[in-house]
Amino acid sequence: MALQFKDSFWGNDFISNVGYETIIQRLNDGRRTCKDVEDLLKMRASAEEKYGKELVSIARKAGGSAEICTLKASFDEMKTQIENIGNLHVQLSGLLKEEVKRMEEFRERQKEQRKKFEVIMEKVQKSKISLYKKTVDSKKSYEQRCKEADEAEQTAERLGNAPTATPKQIEKMNNKSKQCREAAVEAEKQYKSNIEQLDRVRQEWESTHIETCEMFQQQEEDRISVIRNALWVHCNQLSMQCVKDDECCENVRKSLESCDIFTDNNNFVEMKKCNPTPPAPIEYQNYYENNASVQRNGSAGFVEGVKKRFSNLLPGNCTFGSKVNINEGVSEPPAGTSDGVYASIPGFQQFEQSSKEYKAVYDYIAQGEDELSISVGDVVVVIHEGEDGWWTVQRNGLSGLVPGSYLAKE
Repeated sequence: MALQFKDSFWGNDFISNVGYETIIQRLNDGRRTCKDVEDLLKMRASAEEKYGKELVSIARKAGGSAEICTLKASFDEMKTQIENIGNLHVQLSGLLKEEVKRMEEFRERQKEQRKKFEVIMEKVQKSKISLYKKTVDSKKSYEQRCKEADEAEQTAERLGNAPTATPKQIEKMNNKSKQCREAAVEAEKQYKSNIEQLDRVRQEWESTHIETCEMFQQQEEDRISVIRNALWVHCNQLSMQCVKDDECCENVRKSLESCDIFTDNNNFVEMKKCNPTPPAPIEYQNYYENNASVQRNGSAGFVEGVKKRFSNLLPGNCTFGSKVNINEGVSEPPAGTSDGVYASIPGFQQFEQSSKEYKAVYDYIAQGEDELSISVGDVVVVIHEGEDGWWTVQRNGLSGLVPGSYLAKE
């Protein structure tokens, strides 16, 4: 059962206005609450707008341009969804501002309605108090006149019974007594008239008070309903925002599910791969053995040939540099001829024939027509072990030069 303002807020006495003032205080407090809710929504709208713009700024400033393949796609999706979330929060800020505007309009509308009834109540209250004071004064006058009339009548009666009173004195006192009575009757009429007027004003005041209480109670019901609905809508908006944020995050999670470690690494290898095999190891080279032939014949051409062969065994040269023929620079002049440049080298054997089996310990890709490609594990037959480190080998009917350091004894 709903309690009514009109049945609970009356004054303690006839001129008391405490009930009405209590309701007015409640309305003032309610108006202040409306303003507080407006301020809350304004601050939340400002925070949402600032947060949303910050997210958009973060998404646009984020890097990630150096990444590749599926992880790059996931990172770009993350930036896109962060920007989307930021825009959603900016939109939420706009909705909150619209709610604030509706609250302000509602508060101003209630203020105008309330003002009309406050003016009427103030007018009736003043009229009631004024007439009440007038009635009280007329009552006092009436009582005073009645007392004077009673005293005059008693005096006239005593004077009429007195043996020493003259007829003139008795007549004078009777006239005075009559005048006092007439004044008392007139005061009584005025008093009754004021009572009647005061009762009409009281009825009008009561009617106005009841109507005002009903109106103010309706305003309070509307105010509570509007604020409750505003807060409810606000919570729904926040919940919906969380759902939208989660949808954006779900898009990122789906993108991350497509992010594959092996795919990214394979993509990197295909895009940036260099040499597929490691460089040949650096072996010990005896200075005197490598330069023995030079010391014996002093031939610059032979030294250059050895250097060229040896340089091709260094890291970075064995794979991509082109190789000259093993006999280049050390060819023996035809028998019986001499060009005056190369002297015969006693005891030098141009070819050291052998038929030894070796196994390849490194992959090697031929860089020239006179070379032979080998793979790790291939078994080759060494035909000649050149002093420059290049050996002539045979495999599957094919022969060519390979680095001797790439082979190991079978």
